[in-house]
Amino acid sequence: MDSKHGKKATPNEVRLNKYLADCGLASRRKADEIIASGSVQVNGKTVFELGVRVEPGVDRVTVDGKPVKPPTQKIYVIFYKPENVLTTMEDPEGRPTVADFMEKLPVRVFPVGRLDWDTEGMLLLTNDGDFAQKVMHPREEIPKTYLAKVDGQPTEKDLAKLLRGVTIPGGHVKALHVERAKVGDSKQYDWIKIVIGEGKNRQVRFMFQKIGFDVKKLKRVAIGQLTLGSLQKGDYAFLDVGMIARIFKRRRPDTEVSETKRGIRQRAARSRHESTSRTPRGQRGDKRDRPRR
Repeated sequence: MDSKHGKKATPNEVRLNKYLADCGLASRRKADEIIASGSVQVNGKTVFELGVRVEPGVDRVTVDGKPVKPPTQKIYVIFYKPENVLTTMEDPEGRPTVADFMEKLPVRVFPVGRLDWDTEGMLLLTNDGDFAQKVMHPREEIPKTYLAKVDGQPTEKDLAKLLRGVTIPGGHVKALHVERAKVGDSKQYDWIKIVIGEGKNRQVRFMFQKIGFDVKKLKRVAIGQLTLGSLQKGDYAFLDVGMIARIFKRRRPDTEVSETKRGIRQRAARSRHESTSRTPRGQRGDKRDRPRR
């Protein structure tokens, strides 16, 4: 089968979006957008087709006239993104971006996925396109854990709705795990720990809106079993092999979900029972309620 420019395909060729991701330019999805915009040239010719293939080391690839080549060193970064920072490497409006915190890195990196402008917490960055693709691909089912401060106190019944699933812009989603978190001492606002498997735009905020609560503060604290640890806002650290493995380590989610659902149902049932069936001592006529002698 012929490749680009009428040249016969070779076993070493890769898709252009993968090549750009391997060069640390962007994720494959973002690379597709860059190609479609007409910013990429192969051997001096601008290409728009997403299926174009190139041969590393042979074809000359440029982006906006600047050559791009795969890095000799692959790095993996965990970053505590503050609020009011864009998950992008540049912004034409001059707003703060995660790139502002990565200026001392030896190579260029790009974000793996994204966090909203007003969400803080864990963000991964890398120059390894295959790693980024694996982390973001739905088939990996990597859970993301958040702490959400909501404007009120959801009941157990409310939280159970998140486990059953709700419909938000983008489709039907559900929590893998949900529980109250012991954060702060406010008697007005609850902190909720929620684990999701998808990564839709503003998903957690939309989910809580569906049960009648707005999220006042949102923080991602884990991806897979990798946590922020002692990182402070604006800090980053390099991931070693063991830390990377924790991202993909399975946690038997089926067991966790069933235990969470059962716990919420039991607490909700207990709450209903206590509020409707309390009878003053001395008025119980059923012999089964009387202590044995």
